[in-house]
Amino acid sequence: MIQLEKYKNNVKTAFFATQYEKLVADEQASLAMAEHDPSLAGLVADELIDTRSQMENIQKQMDEILIEEEKEEEFPNEIILEIRAGVGGEEAALFAEKLAHMYERYAETRGWTFVPVDESKSALGGYKDASFEVHGLGIYEDMRFETGVHRIQRIPATEKSGRVHTSTASVAIMPIRKRVKFEILPSDLLIETSRSGGKGGQNVNKVETAVRIVHVPTGLDVRSTNQRSQGANKEKALEILTAKLDALHEEKEAMKHSANRKSQIGTGDRSEKIRTYNVLQDRVTDHRVKESWHNIETIFDGGIEPITSLLKEKALELEG
Repeated sequence: MIQLEKYKNNVKTAFFATQYEKLVADEQASLAMAEHDPSLAGLVADELIDTRSQMENIQKQMDEILIEEEKEEEFPNEIILEIRAGVGGEEAALFAEKLAHMYERYAETRGWTFVPVDESKSALGGYKDASFEVHGLGIYEDMRFETGVHRIQRIPATEKSGRVHTSTASVAIMPIRKRVKFEILPSDLLIETSRSGGKGGQNVNKVETAVRIVHVPTGLDVRSTNQRSQGANKEKALEILTAKLDALHEEKEAMKHSANRKSQIGTGDRSEKIRTYNVLQDRVTDHRVKESWHNIETIFDGGIEPITSLLKEKALELEG
């Protein structure tokens, strides 16, 4: 008989575990009946075949649910996308905004939801930094290789001498997992509130709804400003902080075991330069797989599926 404890402790399989237990009781009752009255042995044998068939089917369903859960834990359907301007001043901020638009358009093509959590704008309307929550089937599996430094080479509209500028922006893809391997102590958190800016009506400007949380041991700093209440912003900020701490833990583990990880595309480190967008040559190059794609404006308008698909394909080849 199988051990039912893990199935009973899981919300998705608890009902099936109860059904399985009932069938076990039926099986034992039938065996006792046959032992008490041997003339019923033939009838009991037929019942046992049916009972055991039902038990096998239920166990198969429970195992499939757990396998699916494990896959979802490894590749969850929710992420925090964080984009920060790097080297290049206003040009870097405009590039960061362009990357955000690229990912938002890509999310639309995939049927994912793309919701701003916090945005800090530059003087020309670019992003100094911005965080987004993105939900959708297969999202982390699809987007996980976007983490790293992205670089653009172009002639800015404000450049009169025609000189090519190079600017950078960093991208971090952080999965939101249901099971967390560590505990966040309330004593380790510094929580501040302030008035939110931007859209939202009078309430946004009069009430301190924005929340900033600092995780003192690591110095990680997160903000949530786009929710309607302070409580909702605090909950969202804690969710982002948890995802960041999880990503930090994974990054350290990846670096520690990088020599033994055959499936690794790059280092998994957000400081690694992973991709160059060369506007003059109409070319996007991913340095990890040494491949290039043309039609850069289509890519900036969300057409990154050929890139994400190739990265997933290369990762599978390495795993194999």
